[in-house]
Amino acid sequence: MMSYMEAMKKRTSVRAYRPEALKKEDAGALKALCRESSVGPFGNRVRLKFLELAALSREDLKGLGTYGIIRGARQYILAAVQEGEGAQEDVGFCLEKVILGATVLGLSTCWLAGTFRRSNFARRMQLAKGEFLPAITPVGYGASKPGLVYRALGLGLRARRRKPWAELFFQADGTTPLPPEEAGPYRKVLEAVRLGPSATNRQPWRLFKHARGFSLYLAENPRYNSILGKVKPQNMDMGIAMCHFQLAAAELGLAGRWQPPGPGSMEQENGPGLRWIADWITGYPGLQN
Repeated sequence: MMSYMEAMKKRTSVRAYRPEALKKEDAGALKALCRESSVGPFGNRVRLKFLELAALSREDLKGLGTYGIIRGARQYILAAVQEGEGAQEDVGFCLEKVILGATVLGLSTCWLAGTFRRSNFARRMQLAKGEFLPAITPVGYGASKPGLVYRALGLGLRARRRKPWAELFFQADGTTPLPPEEAGPYRKVLEAVRLGPSATNRQPWRLFKHARGFSLYLAENPRYNSILGKVKPQNMDMGIAMCHFQLAAAELGLAGRWQPPGPGSMEQENGPGLRWIADWITGYPGLQN
């Protein structure tokens, strides 16, 4: 079976789908993944729902409002969470873990935070008081050809681009790039983070290496990150980075855990244009996926 790290390398955003229902075993495995991936590093409970829309007509599907970006999808995974500290980072973490699990199953996905009609999906999610719906993903069997909107916008090419290592990973001073050879056993872990998807492929994560581990920062674009109101796509990007880091570390046998800011953290200060998100503390045995 494909590993998570192999899935990180293989996965791409797919926006055109064959309009067929998932095989029973694939749907069952996805539902199990949604149940298992329910709590992120910040401790928020993320409610993931597998939504089947096979019975809807083409007009009903248009009413969901994916604005021509998604074509043919009949199944979605919806992620809801109560508002709170680190809630959207936890959405990013939990939904990305399910997306990677779907990749292992041979299924296609596409992160959506802005290009869907939120209210229509929210009704189908049956949100509890205080919950909101930051992100969804279609899931299914990818079509052989992408849609016209996808090709016209050049989304495929943009999605495959990644920032160079030296723009993402730094030594403890936060300004000196971390040479790959100095990352030690975490070299492959950082590469797994570099491969992660992000909103409009901005890759806003920055990691600083310390004696005890790593500090994760958000290089936020405040205007972009507030364009969807309370939905913060770049905070979800941080959760995606944390997910890739933790899953890769676990597969490589590197013990550690995420420590949100607070008692026991490394007490890093925010740098220029950076916001401190969490620390990875090495040396904790029994790391769970």
